[in-house]
Amino acid sequence: MTGANRVQVPGSLSRHSRKTGLSEARASRGLEQFFFNLRDSVGLTLLDLAVPNQDNINFLTNLGHRLYTADLVGCLDDAFGQNPADQTNTGRIEYFLRNALDYPPETFDGVLLWDGLQFMGPALLTATVDRLYEIMRTDAYLLAFVTSNERVTEVPAHSFRIVDNKNIMISERGMRSSGQVFNNRNIEKLFGKFQSVKFFLTRESLREIIVRK
Repeated sequence: MTGANRVQVPGSLSRHSRKTGLSEARASRGLEQFFFNLRDSVGLTLLDLAVPNQDNINFLTNLGHRLYTADLVGCLDDAFGQNPADQTNTGRIEYFLRNALDYPPETFDGVLLWDGLQFMGPALLTATVDRLYEIMRTDAYLLAFVTSNERVTEVPAHSFRIVDNKNIMISERGMRSSGQVFNNRNIEKLFGKFQSVKFFLTRESLREIIVRK
């Protein structure tokens, strides 16, 4: 069953070239802001909601933090398949939340959400953000990516590899149905419980979002 994994063993930070295959490292204002807000701290508890990859694990644990991982999109497919229209069933929503985000309240100092929100319909999206709010500590930060194109019904899924605290490699890994339109107003409403929301537009037509609880 797809679910959460606890990763707490530090490894050696791997070296990155500026370009690997079709993936090119580029600056990320959202990532820079995320790590800037964690600066001078060690022993924090972070949640990485992507398919686990060793580069990210090594980078985050070498900073001295405790890392938990969960494949959010994998949990999404396990619970609903790839059709956002099926994401209204209360029982399936609870099943998804147990698989992906079953943590005690106020567990995390930072969450790397990546692009998983793009593939959720309204009911599941609201439930997921509410659960994230519960499991984040006060003043914790969250980084998310959503499409800036408001007229599409399919969007590319991406993989994200951290190069350093300012640069990231982003590569496409197939198209998926978009759960709903994301514009600035909708995003601000979605994160209405949180203290602040900031946006950065990228060249991949993605909005980088930094949210502070």
